[in-house]
Formats: sequence, C-alpha cells, structure tokens
Amino acid sequence: MSSAVNNPASSSTPSEPSGATAPSTATDPNTPTAEASSGAPEKPQSSGRGKLIAFFLAFIALGAVLIIPIETIDWQGQIALGLLAFAVIMWVTEAVSYPVSSVLIISLISLLLGFSQDPENPGEIVGTSAALKTAMAGFSSSAVALVAAALALAVAMQATGLHRRLALYVLRLAGEKTSNIVIGAIIISIILAFFVPSATARAGAVVPILLGMVAAFGLATNSKLSALLIITATQAVSVWNVGIKTAAAQNLVAVGFIESEMGRTVSWGEWFLWAAPWSVLMSIALYFIMRWAIKPETESIEGGKALVDKQLEEMGPMSGAEKRLTAIAVILLLFWATEGVLHPIDSSVITIVAIGIMLLPGIGVMDWKYAQEKINWGTLVVFAVGISLGMFMLETGAATWLSEKTFGAIGLQSMPLLATIALVSLFNIVIHLGFASATSLSSALIPVFIALAATLDVPNGGLGFVVIQQFVICFGFLLPVSAPQNMLAYGTGAFTTRQFLKTGIPLTIIGYLLVLLFSATYWNWIGLV
Repeated sequence: MSSAVNNPASSSTPSEPSGATAPSTATDPNTPTAEASSGAPEKPQSSGRGKLIAFFLAFIALGAVLIIPIETIDWQGQIALGLLAFAVIMWVTEAVSYPVSSVLIISLISLLLGFSQDPENPGEIVGTSAALKTAMAGFSSSAVALVAAALALAVAMQATGLHRRLALYVLRLAGEKTSNIVIGAIIISIILAFFVPSATARAGAVVPILLGMVAAFGLATNSKLSALLIITATQAVSVWNVGIKTAAAQNLVAVGFIESEMGRTVSWGEWFLWAAPWSVLMSIALYFIMRWAIKPETESIEGGKALVDKQLEEMGPMSGAEKRLTAIAVILLLFWATEGVLHPIDSSVITIVAIGIMLLPGIGVMDWKYAQEKINWGTLVVFAVGISLGMFMLETGAATWLSEKTFGAIGLQSMPLLATIALVSLFNIVIHLGFASATSLSSALIPVFIALAATLDVPNGGLGFVVIQQFVICFGFLLPVSAPQNMLAYGTGAFTTRQFLKTGIPLTIIGYLLVLLFSATYWNWIGLV
C-alpha cells in the first residue's frame, strides 16, 4: 500500500516516507469489526437464535427485579438493580453489541427513573430530563476523556507503524533461539504497554511478526512453536494490563469510580509503584510456565533473524511522523510518571494535550479525518455508560445493598483483611469467566467493591482493597474468550483452547497467590492496605 494510506500525516508532509507497512484489519482494534476480521472462528448461524433469546431474557430479568418486592431498598435502588441484571445479561451473552446495549441502558435509565417518584419532592416525578442527566453522567468523567485520548494514541501508533517497528527491534536483538524469542515476546509486551494504551493493538503488533518467523522456519501455523510464541505474547499483554494504569481501559473505569465516589485521585506513578512489581514477577513466572507447558518442535528458528531484518528493511528508515510520535510518546510518559511529584497536571489533561499536538498540521502524525474513521467511538460510549450505571447504583444504594447480600452472609466484616481479599478475589476470578470484556466487568463490580470497602476496617477508606480487586479484574489468563486480545490471537489458529487453558490455569493460580503475598507484605509495607 502507499505511504499515504499508512501515514495520514503524509498529506501534510508528502516528502516523508511512512516507513510503516499498512496495519492489517486484524491488528486494528479500533474498528468495530476487529475481532471478526482477525480470522476468529465465525459463530454458527444458530447463535442468532440464542442471542434473540438472551435479548428478551435481559428484559424479563429487568421486569422481574422491578416486580419483586424488596423492602430493604427504595424504588430507585430497585431500578438500578434491575438495570444491572439487564446489563450483565446483555454483556455476558452479547445479545447485541456493547455500544447498542449501552444506548439501551441510557434509554432505560431515562425512562424508568424519569417516571419514578422524586424522593425530594413527594407527589412529583423525577422527569425524563433530569433522569437523562443521570444516564449521561458518566460522559462528564475525566476518565472518559483519558480513554478517548488513549484510543487516539493507539490509532496514532498504528498510523505510523511505530509499535511494529519497536517489536521488530526487540526481536532482532532476541536472535533465533526459541527461549530468547519467548523472552523477547514478553519484553515487547512490557515496552508497548508504556506507549500503546490498547491491549488488542499491542497483541496485534507482535502476533503477525511471530507467525511470520514460524512460517519462515517452515512450520505450520498450528505448530507447537506457534502456540508457544503466540500464547506467550498474549498472556504478557494481560500481565501488563495490571502493571500500568494506562495500559487498559478497565483500569480507567476503576479510576473514574475511585475519583467520583471515594474522592481520591490515583496518579500514573502511584499505580506503577503498586502494580509494576507484581507484573515483573508474573512476567518471570510466565516464561517458566510457557517453557514447561508447551514443548516446541525446535529450540532455534533458523532464518528468523533474517526475516526480521527483511521486514525492518521493507519499513525503511524512521519517517518524520514516527520520530515525532516517538518524541511525543516519551515526553507524555515522563509527564505521566511525574504527575503529582514534579507537576500538578492530571494525566487526562496531559494526554489530551498530546493528542492535540498529534493532530496539528505539519508537526502532527495524523489528521482528524483519519482519527475520526479509525477510533472506535463505540468503546467510548460503552465506557461512559458503564460509569453512569455504576454511579447510579452507588447513589441509589443499590451497590451497598448488593454488597451486603453478596458478602454480608459470610461475615467479611469480622474477617482479617487478607482473608477478605482472598475470598473476594476468588469470587472476582470466577465471575470473570462469564465476561468477555474486562471494561464491562469493572463497570459491574467496582461499584460493589467500593460499597463493600466502606463496611470494612481498612486503611485509606478502602482504596487499596478496591485497587487490588481491579488488578484481579485484569486477569484474562484462563480462556481465549476472557479478553479481546486473546480472541485476536486465537483467531490465527495458532493454538487450541486446551493449550491456552494449560498455561492459563497455573498463571491464574500464581497471580492469585502473588496478590495474597503482596497484600501481606509489599502493599502492606507501602501503606496501600
């Protein structure tokens, strides 16, 4: 393809070569058809009937919750519980796409709350105008602005091909030994996590390169070597979703709730201090688990380094857009890391300023038209509506009621904090099996965990407890359907569900045990819990 396609900024700087090969549709997570186009197995036609059933089941569940008398919660809280049941069924079954279900949630909040009695003015209804403000409240969260900017940053990386160049540089240094390439795949995920705030984009950058190396050696896509390398790269992405605040949208959901409901801001540096050590140890564990779980056909990929060199040669020297993006990304990272230490500028503001610079003619890396086409605005809608629903649950007392009914029976209040973290984290891991989107899972669970934290005798008003549960929400290790980046990799046919599970089970167990170990030691020492 021509550089004009691959580098949208080339229209303003036509003399500069892009240096990037066009990212394939499969590696572009910011298009609505990302997963389908990645080669993922198509769902059978009969699934349409199942989705139709799930669609009506969601409305039936909503109606059932509204009809059942619940004396310990007021009517608006009951509406919030009904909408949560509706949302969970929609999200788990994907009866309709996430953006469509989000629009339905906005509509239902506006109507059900709008025609309910106003508790502050007896005899009057809330009104649909006021209810719509509640339904749209999430859009005013600074976390939504950060997500929008993060999506734009990921698109800028794809526009220039910089993330792919970084991956190729690391693999060239790794050489041809299989063990070194496995380490290289992990290191790529770590590096990209700092600069590419999209898990699917990070996986999409490295998976095609690794498959190319396997093909160059003459092995099939479904070989054990492919499974080893592709699963390693994918699991490493999930590991570092925990380690870096801006690496995944679900982290920003949690931060949004923490800011709005707990009155506490979590800086990029604080999150890194808390989570990065856990991710470092998990990365080491990942290497040994992968080497144990999958034995490749060969311990050396002859010709792999030549293939990497060839692809770098095809990309050509770094284009002006890549150099500018590198400079912007490094400066942005420095501002993130020093937030609250060297300057008071919020990470959301910093990121928006950076995106503004990226869009400027001449000094930017892409134009608005390209960004408008490539950014998945539906993700932003889902994110904001998830925050709106969570805030509605917290404000009406529904989250507190749900927390009491779910965890109150087992007496968490009287348990040591470590036992509470152990039980709730286990619950969290099991619930994740039903969710393909960690962002939706955060929207559903973080309000409940905030309400639960308010009932516990824990430091910092329960901040550490909530943050730790967000770390666990990022666990996408068990199944290919546990995360979008897993499905992208699974769609290549490089591994089976059984192979993924063989690595995912020990990773989940070790991750869970490390959460408990850190809760008893490191996180306790630094005052998080």
